[in-house]
Amino acid sequence: MSLTEVTNGMKERVEKNGGIAGKKVVFDFGDDGAVCIDGAASPATVSNDGSTADCRIKVSMADFMEIAAGKQNAQMAFMMGKLKVEGDMGIAMQLGKILG
Repeated sequence: MSLTEVTNGMKERVEKNGGIAGKKVVFDFGDDGAVCIDGAASPATVSNDGSTADCRIKVSMADFMEIAAGKQNAQMAFMMGKLKVEGDMGIAMQLGKILG
């Protein structure tokens, strides 16, 4: 799956479920790019801006796809070091409502 497809899928989920109110989250896929959910915007927006964020989730595109598809548990990925969280961990804990 490409970054464009992931971004479009994230846009659909944010339109349906909203963002994290007042917070900016970046999914950092390394060389594959980034997806930003800006909950400070009204309505929440999704872009490929990988700059500053309240919470940055570092994960490979392949691992993200497995988590999103329900094939891999996000908490297990975190414990195994496949998923890293920088910044506000509380925001990361709320992402289930967006991705669910």
